[in-house]
Amino acid sequence: MAAGDRFEVLVVCTGNVCRSPVAEQVLRARFGERFARFSSAGTFALVGQQMPEQAQELARLLGAEPGPLHAPRLIDASMIEQADLVIALTREHRGEIVRLLPRANRFTVTLREAARLIECLAAAPEGDLDLAPLRTVPVPDALRALAPMMMAERGLATPPTAADDDDVVDPFRQAQEVYDRSGEQIIDAIDRIEAALRRLAERA
Repeated sequence: MAAGDRFEVLVVCTGNVCRSPVAEQVLRARFGERFARFSSAGTFALVGQQMPEQAQELARLLGAEPGPLHAPRLIDASMIEQADLVIALTREHRGEIVRLLPRANRFTVTLREAARLIECLAAAPEGDLDLAPLRTVPVPDALRALAPMMMAERGLATPPTAADDDDVVDPFRQAQEVYDRSGEQIIDAIDRIEAALRRLAERA
């Protein structure tokens, strides 16, 4: 399958050395890249640096194999334009993305918010959700159709208890316990997204 035929997911944090590459690598390990392609960038990328060893170890613990040649990239509007879905690690990152490309508001979501929204979509009553058309199109196109359906749940999903419950904590230059908490937040969201996708697939 040509690269352009895959569902493009861009993951964004600040420095592109901890949260976004870890999430990118775990998503790739979890879902593969037959139908989707995962990349990452930073709003204030530490270009020329590598993932800290703690971040690499975190990716391994979460089931990924961190690439030794990960190169932090500074996000720009063209990267956002090419994505089908942009996953920010915090609401602040989401705001920066939308400032670069205002129409990205329609396809940019934080990782933890995505888990809430897709769970809400998967729990929709049988008569409210018509997934049958997704069976007749290639998987990347089904994902492109599913993404706006997920985003439309913003007005329906139960809001977080606290606003920062939609953020993943930044572990850069922090103690190991902060790396652990960041990893727990990332893997919890990805686990929930995968489970909800499986439920939706069973209903299609």
